[in-house]
Amino acid sequence: MSFGENEALRGVDLHLAAGEWLGLIGPNGAGKSTLLRAIAGLVAHEGTVSLAGGERPGGTDVALVPQIPILPEGMSVAEYVMLGRSPHLGWLATESRRDRSIVASVLERLELARFADRPVRQLSGGETQRVVLARALAQQAPVLLLDEPTSALDLGHRDAVLELIDKLRHDDGISVIAAMHDLGTAARFADRLALIDRGRIVADGPPRSVLAAGRLSDVYATPLSVHTVEGEIVVLPAPRSRQERRT
Repeated sequence: MSFGENEALRGVDLHLAAGEWLGLIGPNGAGKSTLLRAIAGLVAHEGTVSLAGGERPGGTDVALVPQIPILPEGMSVAEYVMLGRSPHLGWLATESRRDRSIVASVLERLELARFADRPVRQLSGGETQRVVLARALAQQAPVLLLDEPTSALDLGHRDAVLELIDKLRHDDGISVIAAMHDLGTAARFADRLALIDRGRIVADGPPRSVLAAGRLSDVYATPLSVHTVEGEIVVLPAPRSRQERRT
């Protein structure tokens, strides 16, 4: 995919199954966010993004949870989540009883109903992440795109949000493509990982096959080691030598 004079992504060929969670991993600037924005139709690009039937995805097919969401001043949680219904509304149309029912259901499902009238800028980090997710879910798109959805959260809130997404995709058959920073967390939640380096996919497959120490060390330009702890994959910096520790 080309963007202006710069080729941010090239040779990308990915397929996503219904209900599958694909994790995008790679160093900063590798092209993960760009790929998500291209799939969402937010940037002009060369190449093709298509649904199973061959058609291009529209506003009701793909929902994006951005890394840094815009939270309008003075807007309540319910009003913000209602924005997710916008792709379903006709020109100059207002929300229907069905739209309000869908928003109410999403708020209840994500345990946000008690915050419905609260301004979106008066929420904690964990609450904000759930509200942004609620807006995407109100869109009722079959494909959910997540751009570092838990980058600003502590460990407890991070796992709670990811567990919720995992439950929702199993309950509703939603397909998930998520750019993820923590490699161990990506291995824990994703069915499949795509490792991106300088705009190219250098590995694509099950987490245990993609997360090879040598490959990761080359891509991230630092020595890394891969371990299994109680059945979970953990990626750590390689131990420093004694001399390095002294200095």
